Amino acid sequence: MTDKTMTPEDVVARLRSGMTLGIGGWGSRRKPMALMRALLRSDVTDLTVVSYGGPDVGLLAAAGKIRRLVTAFVTLDSIPLEPHFRAARQAGAFELSEVDEAMFMWGLQAAANRLPFLPVRAGLGSDVMRVNPELKTVTSPYEDGETFVAMPALRMDAALVHVNRADRLGNGQYLGPDPYFDDLFCEAADSAYVSCEELVADFGTAAPQSLLIKRHAVTGVVPTPHGAHFTSCVPDYDRDEAFQQLYATTPWPEFAARFLHGDEKSYQSAVQTWHEENA
Repeated sequence: MTDKTMTPEDVVARLRSGMTLGIGGWGSRRKPMALMRALLRSDVTDLTVVSYGGPDVGLLAAAGKIRRLVTAFVTLDSIPLEPHFRAARQAGAFELSEVDEAMFMWGLQAAANRLPFLPVRAGLGSDVMRVNPELKTVTSPYEDGETFVAMPALRMDAALVHVNRADRLGNGQYLGPDPYFDDLFCEAADSAYVSCEELVADFGTAAPQSLLIKRHAVTGVVPTPHGAHFTSCVPDYDRDEAFQQLYATTPWPEFAARFLHGDEKSYQSAVQTWHEENA
């Protein structure tokens, strides 16, 4: 068995400009934010990003690292539209492929199963086909003759996800209410990197359904306590709403200068200092 533990910097050193990068989590929930911050410190750019978007997309958009975005939404949950994404999109900073949430999920399923596409009903009768003219339809070969959208596989060069617990072999456990399709992101990518709140020796008597991510789909494991901040990682911690509001209302150069100028330890320290100042 191989010890797959890495640092955030080790992970980013394996990424290259022009890659298609999948990012797990959902909106402002259990995002691999420590890995996002490490990516911001690198010269990797020109990315195609595949994500149920939240501040991961906002950070990368503000830093000018996205060439194309494939998403169903980009939200901070308690703040409906991610402001840095909105500003970049309104400025025409990157291409956007926006699909239905279910279509996105079936695109992950197709990629995880190494299929070129999967037929789906989602998207029919909507503007999805109009805003994505590259999408095609297929007709059932059976007697029903039904027409479906042929949702293309969302294949990725690399995927980044965050879970509550992981072991050194690459098995990952979520303890919150929702898996957020993180297992599909890992299986749909050529390589997958899992950050975690805690590195464990074993999972003991853990419920099998909580053992979301299997080691065969994982390239690296990154222990990063509070690595999803400021998004939520329940039950370990909730979303840092006060800090998220600061992020959403502070001009990007000012926010980046105060909180993103150093490594992950510097970020966590700067956040703690900000909270103490505003206590």
